Amino acid sequence: MTRPCKHYIHRVLNARSLYYIGFIFKESMTLTQRQIESFEKNGYLVLENFISKNEYNNLRVRATEIVKDFDYTESFTIFTTNEQTRHSDRFFLESGDKIRCFFEEEAFDDNGDLIQPKDLSINKIGHAMHDLDPVFDSFSRTEALEAVAKDVGFEDPRILQSMYIFKQPKIGGEVSCHQDATFLYTEPVSVKGFWFALEDASQENGCMWAIPGGHRNNLKSRFYRNKKGDGTEMEILDNSPWDMSKLVPLEVSAGTMVILHGLLPHMSYANRSNITRHAYTMHLIEGSADYPEWNWLQRSSEMPLRGF
Repeated sequence: MTRPCKHYIHRVLNARSLYYIGFIFKESMTLTQRQIESFEKNGYLVLENFISKNEYNNLRVRATEIVKDFDYTESFTIFTTNEQTRHSDRFFLESGDKIRCFFEEEAFDDNGDLIQPKDLSINKIGHAMHDLDPVFDSFSRTEALEAVAKDVGFEDPRILQSMYIFKQPKIGGEVSCHQDATFLYTEPVSVKGFWFALEDASQENGCMWAIPGGHRNNLKSRFYRNKKGDGTEMEILDNSPWDMSKLVPLEVSAGTMVILHGLLPHMSYANRSNITRHAYTMHLIEGSADYPEWNWLQRSSEMPLRGF
């Protein structure tokens, strides 16, 4: 019998109850039946203390280094969080197999100058950190994460994209209510998000909000490349509004992992506080699912999708 080396108490949060479940694991872990049922019911699962302070600090240090080396005088994109007007320039469209930095929408003044230092102006880094950066690759590919992926329904999980999200103080933009499958569509729908809090996330600094059970709704829209491949369009499949009164805040502490179903409606409000809200997220898809060529995020044939 393998001797366990760590004991974690994980909190599972849903819309109506809060309870604690203990885990003992070494290199891998398995969700309990109660947790799996909670995920299936709510469309999300919150696992506290999933990663250590040393692990999330390593990611923060590496992200700081990437931003420091980013020369925005050569080329850059302002990333808007309004899903109807997301940027579709080449810098963005060709980032699926690269590591690139994107500015917050409010980062520049009317004269084109940064209103805050560069390290407090970047919206995110994306979208192939898990493949191209050794620190993020090591973090993203563990037996523990593979086991969790299998427990939430994957047979052959592939990591499609990764992002480091800063949610900068004062200018951290709102992310409108959306479903991840809108932007990372497969047939059948298979995308799920693994989101890691690298700092405490509260309502003050723009934590995530979600509609429990909202993943049982159909997909409302699809974001895709136009026929020329030089821009993007949004196809509306269902224009009925989200019931925003059902949103619940996912306030979590650093080290927490949140699993998000691809059809789950979720969002975050702007960060107008004086503190950041750093997070790292990966999106996984099923290896056997069809990933259309019209999806905005595409990768070179020389960099095929890999699992864990």
